[in-house]
Amino acid sequence: MKKALAILLALAMIVALGATAFADDVSELPREETLYFAGQQWGTVLSWNIMGTNQNNSMAIAGGASGYRTLMFETLFMYNFMNGDIIGLLADSYEWNDDLTEISVVLKDAAKWCDGTPVTAEDVVKTWDVSVQVGNTTGTTFGAYIDSIEATGDKTFVIHGKIGDDGKPVNPLKVTDFLTGTPIAQAAWIDKLVERNGGDSVKILNDPGEDVVWSGPYTKYFFDDQKVVLIRDDNYWGQDASMWGKLPVPKYIAHAIYADNPAGELALKAGEVDVCQQFIGNIQNLWLKDGLPISTYYEEAPYGVCLTMPTAWYNMNMPVLAESAALRKAIAIAVDYDTIIANAMTNQSPSFAEVPRSLMNPTDGEQALYDHDAVADLQWAGNDIDGAKAMLDEAGIVDTDGDGWREFNGEKISLNAVCPNGWTDWQASMEVVAAAGEKIGVEITTLYPEWDIYQTVFTNPNQTEYAIYMWSPEAASPSNPWTRVNQFLGKDYVGAENNWSGNWGQYVNEEADALIKQIPLTTDEAVLRDLYTKLTEIYLTEVPSFSLMYRPSLFHAVNESVWTNFPSGDDGRNIPPADCTDGYGIAALYDLELVG
Repeated sequence: MKKALAILLALAMIVALGATAFADDVSELPREETLYFAGQQWGTVLSWNIMGTNQNNSMAIAGGASGYRTLMFETLFMYNFMNGDIIGLLADSYEWNDDLTEISVVLKDAAKWCDGTPVTAEDVVKTWDVSVQVGNTTGTTFGAYIDSIEATGDKTFVIHGKIGDDGKPVNPLKVTDFLTGTPIAQAAWIDKLVERNGGDSVKILNDPGEDVVWSGPYTKYFFDDQKVVLIRDDNYWGQDASMWGKLPVPKYIAHAIYADNPAGELALKAGEVDVCQQFIGNIQNLWLKDGLPISTYYEEAPYGVCLTMPTAWYNMNMPVLAESAALRKAIAIAVDYDTIIANAMTNQSPSFAEVPRSLMNPTDGEQALYDHDAVADLQWAGNDIDGAKAMLDEAGIVDTDGDGWREFNGEKISLNAVCPNGWTDWQASMEVVAAAGEKIGVEITTLYPEWDIYQTVFTNPNQTEYAIYMWSPEAASPSNPWTRVNQFLGKDYVGAENNWSGNWGQYVNEEADALIKQIPLTTDEAVLRDLYTKLTEIYLTEVPSFSLMYRPSLFHAVNESVWTNFPSGDDGRNIPPADCTDGYGIAALYDLELVG
């Protein structure tokens, strides 16, 4: 009730502020000064409160360790998922102590807030302390890994990692994620926020934050139920020689609120959108057949950088799945992944023949983290019907009554393959999984509940309604691939209520869990590679889940009828395709040029 009331109050604030809150008229933004987006903002902005929740403000408050959106609120560092680099933003440098319990950070001397005051260690400390107090995203995400943050000077501070019962740090990798995934707020403004809400956490979280102080290159200008616009802050500190040395090129960042993906795609085709973050099937046809000035990061398939792997998870609450690795692997090797990639992804994914399956995404950095030859005999590319049948026969999972369906322990195997209704590419994938089951004599029916139902069931650690269901592990961040491996195999998530964190199939393997726990404290590259190789071997043998495709975590299509010089994979700049807004992807805004 409190949450619903807070949202209503925020909406009322929007109505009250309306278009006159930040600008008198934005109906005719200068096209040669405005960069238009699609695929990021859905619905009306609710809040500008960087310390809050329920903001629905994707242009200003969005992202994570793989690339926070730093147009308005900045992180200490930026992550470049192309090469794993951690690049200074508000901060200059960081250094771990020898036992990985503390990380010392130095802030940039030039970093300032929009009111001209310097960014200090006190701002970082206050951001952390109040985040923990009110339980916002920062507090809940990193509270298990960070014990405290201590200012050691105006521009220096130390992050103290949490120590486990064994006297070792809980997870230094997740502490590193804090550096790139957490926007910093001004301490003086946080004090005002807390005071006007009487220290009440719920009120603090839902304060609309219309007076918020920012450090980034853009700030709020206009928003209503049709559009949100940011305007460049020409006093932005980042034009200092220690940072970018100049201002970003576009004066305005604008996002119309489209009804759906097709509407955003039409706007991109028409040149009304410059940068589009949404899946567009057969996107190559826009330039090959339609002749439009539209491009992607790579000229050839898969066109983008695939960082995550939408995965089918087996429900280990069901005895038939928990007790038979042979059944799990037989289904997995029978699935025709090339059909999924061709139909659901329109080939915007490498195949599993091109990038053999493991626990890693297809990037060069992650692929180098395990011994490919050591697990080659366990990998599969799919559509191996004969191999799947032979595997089931050998395990004694056969059809004894002649009805065409195999039995396990005397009972007909009857499973379902599930994903949310309306997620058309995922639904197409589940149909291919079901078809594979039919080919090998295992009944699998598809089921597509509405999202509001699906999210409450697959996150339930005790559910037995869904047998095979889709969800995606994390993409890229300083802590990956460890975070993703932990999501696939880690024991910590088993039994967790309302589980959005990982291991959605409730798989338990003590050996794997012990290996996972070694990785965050391992700095020797050879040892690290051995650990990841052993975990990949366990995963490919036990098959508690199976990824269906590789997929970009961000789609990045641009129309170059107005703006050009967007980043591309062969331009030598190594700016990631992060829609000019996320992590080091924001560097693109400083290189844009007007066409002609």
